[in-house]
Amino acid sequence: RFFIPLLLASLPMMAAGEEIAPALQDSWGDFWLFRFFVNAAGYASIVVPGFLLIQYFKRRNYLETGRGICFPVIKSCVFGSEVKSVHQDDGSLPPRAEPTESSTARQIFKLLLCALGLQFSYLTWGVLQERVMTRTYGATETDPGEKFKDSQFLVFMNRILAFTVAGLYCALRKQPRHGAPMYKYSFASLSNILSSWCQYEALKYISFPTQVLAKASKVIPVMMMGKLVSRKSYEYWEYLTAALISVGVSMFLLSSAPNRTVSTVTTFSGIVLLAGYIIFDSFTSNWQDALFTYKMSPVQMMFGVNVFSCLFTVGSLLEQGALLESLRFMARHSEFTAHAVLLSVCSACGQLFIFYTINQFGAAVFTIIMTLRQAFAILLSCLIYGHTVTVVGGLGIAVVFMALFLRVYARSRMKKRSKKLPPGETPVQKV
Repeated sequence: RFFIPLLLASLPMMAAGEEIAPALQDSWGDFWLFRFFVNAAGYASIVVPGFLLIQYFKRRNYLETGRGICFPVIKSCVFGSEVKSVHQDDGSLPPRAEPTESSTARQIFKLLLCALGLQFSYLTWGVLQERVMTRTYGATETDPGEKFKDSQFLVFMNRILAFTVAGLYCALRKQPRHGAPMYKYSFASLSNILSSWCQYEALKYISFPTQVLAKASKVIPVMMMGKLVSRKSYEYWEYLTAALISVGVSMFLLSSAPNRTVSTVTTFSGIVLLAGYIIFDSFTSNWQDALFTYKMSPVQMMFGVNVFSCLFTVGSLLEQGALLESLRFMARHSEFTAHAVLLSVCSACGQLFIFYTINQFGAAVFTIIMTLRQAFAILLSCLIYGHTVTVVGGLGIAVVFMALFLRVYARSRMKKRSKKLPPGETPVQKV
């Protein structure tokens, strides 16, 4: 009971301990920790009543005693319609077909299409993300302009378009019969919202290359979460590559450049926000992995998570009065409107390219494409926004990507070896 008052009382001291540019923080309402608690309170105002309703229906044994027109909706949201599948692949899309000699040219064309689609979607998304969060809009010779500060509105924009795209896809293409209780998507949705918010907010305090390197290192907390949530075990090479990634990221973060500006200084707030992003994102992936034990396709997962994401974000924005303020900002700056819309389009299209690439070519090819995308994103950000990287920092980046490619290679070798195992022998489960 004493923790929250003590934490709120320490906010002035925490903020005073950091040199935050005036453009980044005009009032206490713009301090990231304050905004985090305000957003969390908004989500809690939806989560707590929902939790109480679910407990009420379960205590009443509503599945056996319920009647009326609301029964199918409550049953789907609280209880689901099917038991779990023993094999996770039962609910996925049809297994990808191995390319044949007659269709080699077509497979190469599809691979190029997937690679270009992923690179264009996420490179554009990364450049726009840095533009929106670190630059001003409406600047003139006499007016310095204003920055857009509400990261939650950008999360809402991304989720509402992803929800629409996934809903249309599910309506137009046949999907497996859905059996998971809808409320279980809310856990992944909440952690996904918080990870995205931390990702946007972190760009106010750290450089984009630092953020990309931190994303590359999230395999470490994913492994930790896998042990805690799913009780997974890992091979020695997974621990080795995780250690190499840690060394590379540390080299990059500890390197210093002589001409760093305020926008590229790695501050304590930026590191905390990055840690929050990695932790929340690691929980999201592991919870989604557990949800796939129900019969569902990846697009159904995308739809279910984004339903709750839209509900949480729009509810919190309305409670704070921030939705109208963000819409007024869009009305004042047409350039921001174009950037926000394009940001959402790239995010939604990128998710569809992810599902298609994994379905057609497998996770290893997808991981290689996305690893190259991270390297290109750092290069593009340095060229466009003038970030400086020292020799030690460059070596750290090289170590990280060498470890990522080593990880992909070792995983593919393990998969080939597991196919040759005699019946009854199972390989160690891998992340």
